[in-house]
Amino acid sequence: MTQSARDQVPRMLALVPYLRSREGVPVEQVAKDFGVTTAQLVKDLNVLWFCGLPGAVTGEMIDVDMDALEADGVVHIDNAEFLPRPFRLTVPEALSLIVALRTLRESATQTELPTIESALAKLESTAGDGAAASAAVQVHIERADPQVHDTIREALEKGRRLQLAYLVPARDEQTDRMVDPLRLLTAEGRQYLEAWCHRAEDVRLFRLDRIASAEVLTAAVDTHDQVARRDLSAGLFRPGPDHIEAVIDLDEGARWIAESYPIEGSEERSGGRLRIRMRIADPGWLRRLLLSLGGAARLIAPEAMAGEVQRAAQDALAGYEDAPIGPAAPYDRNNDPS
Repeated sequence: MTQSARDQVPRMLALVPYLRSREGVPVEQVAKDFGVTTAQLVKDLNVLWFCGLPGAVTGEMIDVDMDALEADGVVHIDNAEFLPRPFRLTVPEALSLIVALRTLRESATQTELPTIESALAKLESTAGDGAAASAAVQVHIERADPQVHDTIREALEKGRRLQLAYLVPARDEQTDRMVDPLRLLTAEGRQYLEAWCHRAEDVRLFRLDRIASAEVLTAAVDTHDQVARRDLSAGLFRPGPDHIEAVIDLDEGARWIAESYPIEGSEERSGGRLRIRMRIADPGWLRRLLLSLGGAARLIAPEAMAGEVQRAAQDALAGYEDAPIGPAAPYDRNNDPS
């Protein structure tokens, strides 16, 4: 089975101190101790060969004796003496950690808050320029109902199922969901519950600010060890081959769409327009987005949906034209916004 980078990185972080304390250990023993195949361990060592401190060049990186590995089947590493040195953060590293801790603080429970505050205070007092630069970074997390947040935390700690009343704005309805909670996470300024939904029979993300109520049930959660956690490194939305492909022309004032949402391609058009291709799961979401942009965006394909959007825009304009104009309300100084 191919090992992902997410599995490989923590393994390699543990591999270096392991090898520094063991001289000439057989490669089969190393693989056994780390629970991987010998072939995978050799791949790790080939990557390790090009690792070192930031800015390191050839001769300054960790040295793996590949000749001894191939000839004798033993692992020797050298030039890794820098690892025990006191760790010093660069300005970008300190800034990233401080912003990450501030983000955690926004969604932390009362029991987690003291630990986060303590770590943040220590980091800010020693980070120097990194702490100063972080003062210009604003962290905003959409707040959820504290009771809902605490209920989900309780279910996660006890391994219990949850009954949710969940709002679905796209259909303007509230649905009842029974879920097995997997984890709480924060992404793109909002808090989410990742859970196995028994209604969908699949993993789903639930925005906490759309959960109207949550109740911990007596039933224990099912085991979902084989269920892959969602990788959010590329964003929340993951386009699939079954999703609708939309082609949209954007005027200058709407080009931010190409930077704010995942697209599959773009090309410059005449008149300063940008044509983008993107996949969408919810036609209603795209319709609302296009209507909010007014004339700054034009849907080229699918043609049927383009016609629907055009008719919706015309109906909205007609509603303004048909609206009766009544007499002006008498002046009330108590309602004067000035």
